[in-house]
Amino acid sequence: MNRLSLTARLSLMFMLAVAAVLTVAALSFNRLSQHHFEMLDRQILMEKLESTRSILAESVGVVGFEALQPRLSALLGAHHALTAIILANDGRVLFAAPGQVNIPEQFRAYPERTVWEWQDHQQMYRGITAQVPAPGVGNSLTVMLVLDVTSHMAFFATLQRWFWIGLIVSGLVSAGLGWVVARSGLRPLRQVTQMATSVSAKSLKERIPLAPVPLELQQLVSSFNAMLGRLDDAFVRLSNFSADIAHELRTPVSSLMTHTEVILSRKRDVDTYEDNLYSNLEDLRHMSRMIDDMLFLAKSDNGLIIPGGERVALDEVVRKLFDYYQLLADDRGVELRSCGSGSVRGDVSMLRRAISNLLSNALRYTTEGDTIWVKIGQGSTSTTLSVENPGESIPPEHLEQLFDRFYRADPARREGSPSNAGLGLAITRSIVEAHQGRIRCTSANGWTAFHVEFPRAERSSEAEWRKSI
Repeated sequence: MNRLSLTARLSLMFMLAVAAVLTVAALSFNRLSQHHFEMLDRQILMEKLESTRSILAESVGVVGFEALQPRLSALLGAHHALTAIILANDGRVLFAAPGQVNIPEQFRAYPERTVWEWQDHQQMYRGITAQVPAPGVGNSLTVMLVLDVTSHMAFFATLQRWFWIGLIVSGLVSAGLGWVVARSGLRPLRQVTQMATSVSAKSLKERIPLAPVPLELQQLVSSFNAMLGRLDDAFVRLSNFSADIAHELRTPVSSLMTHTEVILSRKRDVDTYEDNLYSNLEDLRHMSRMIDDMLFLAKSDNGLIIPGGERVALDEVVRKLFDYYQLLADDRGVELRSCGSGSVRGDVSMLRRAISNLLSNALRYTTEGDTIWVKIGQGSTSTTLSVENPGESIPPEHLEQLFDRFYRADPARREGSPSNAGLGLAITRSIVEAHQGRIRCTSANGWTAFHVEFPRAERSSEAEWRKSI
């Protein structure tokens, strides 16, 4: 089922709004007009009743009442739509002007000063009943004054008929005007849509200008431009990542092919084949580690890395890693030192891997005779860990990109060593973010530091806090 377009919806809403306003206005006018006519009819009836009451007060006996009939005829017969009936106590009609109307018996005893309505076929009447004292006649007389208001009802029927005709015409006209106005007002949106349609993978650098866009659409256009920026950045990263994968895998694959071709070029002894297999095994292990790292990053990108919730003492993790890297540090003439303590909730093996990547990175760039510091701090809401080492400062423009996959500050894009594929810092960031933490790098005055911040774990017993690694 096709849904209505935005232009059609706005046109329909505009038409309904106009119809609703006209309906309310027409109903209000109709009700006020009816009330006005009712008040006029009531005023006429009350005036004639008071005049009749004054005339009957002068009657003296039946003869006197007959003498008043010309005055009553002059008073009540002058109004062509008015019918007046005066009844005696026994129901006899003493006076009728201009002619007798067959008024139902129920209206003869109607409450005084209450206007009643009555319809006889196509005729509509509005009347009033009152008991008027007549001193000369004896008891009071019943006076019934009736107005023929059929013309009023015909007027209102005609008014309602023209109202419905006007409402239909106004609805159609307002729908057409609404369509024109909506289509004109949505022209900027169509222009934005056309510009958005022209965007492709080859034109992600283009942006929709904000100057000609109406104020209501500027937030949408700004969000769309921001999305294009993110897509462009992601596309560039993906392209670079694909190139880096091919670049990194090309070296071990070429090495394997070369060694194998050389060995197979002629018959050799068993020892030579064995040495070649060992050499190939090293390249295969390097490729396997690289593939495992890329699979880990792919899982992290899709939110599949879910760390555990056990309490981990970071100083214990650092101490265990110092024991592991001590021989390498001694071989390079580098001292490993740490200070502070703190705990987080997470996965021990993942946290060990992240800190190990930072330590190995620091050992790679620390010169002989210097010291690597690991500083741990415990705050009220977070736990921090910093790995600091002396060495050549990293240019500021490279700091934010250090955690990209295969990224190297050297524009020549030199190949990494067999043990370093350029994925360590990217994996470290994925692990930190999986633990709801943040990582950043600072480098100045010959010192480079990686700062990691985790949410603080709730404090419990000291034995649990210092969990064994």
